[in-house]
Amino acid sequence: MAVFGVLAAALGVVGLVAPDALLSVMGFEPVPEGGRADGDHTLVFLTSSSMAALNMGVYYVLAALADWKAFFRWTVPFRLLTFTVFTLAVVTGRAPAGFLGVGLWEGFGAVVTGVALRYEKRAANPGAEVRA
Repeated sequence: MAVFGVLAAALGVVGLVAPDALLSVMGFEPVPEGGRADGDHTLVFLTSSSMAALNMGVYYVLAALADWKAFFRWTVPFRLLTFTVFTLAVVTGRAPAGFLGVGLWEGFGAVVTGVALRYEKRAANPGAEVRA
């Protein structure tokens, strides 16, 4: 959780400081300086998304430091939902193929978190029925 939090916060900072770099990482082609049409709010959306990523990253780090298992459990279904929505955005042509990496990152993180929670629960209660 802490690793995910640090990465989310770092990418949030990148989006705030160098939005074109973040767009490139996600598979979007940056628009050259002065090339945006009037009414193009891409940078506004990127700024708000990056700020949300920074905040979310800090929440994850704080939850990890507090070892807040309930928070970890809550993230699993919502990260799987994010995986589904982002993957469908690529499959339906709404987003470029490079954006698939964002969905895969969320899906992988959800599965790893779920497996880790299940493993910890089994280790703490050997022989007990496990429901992560």
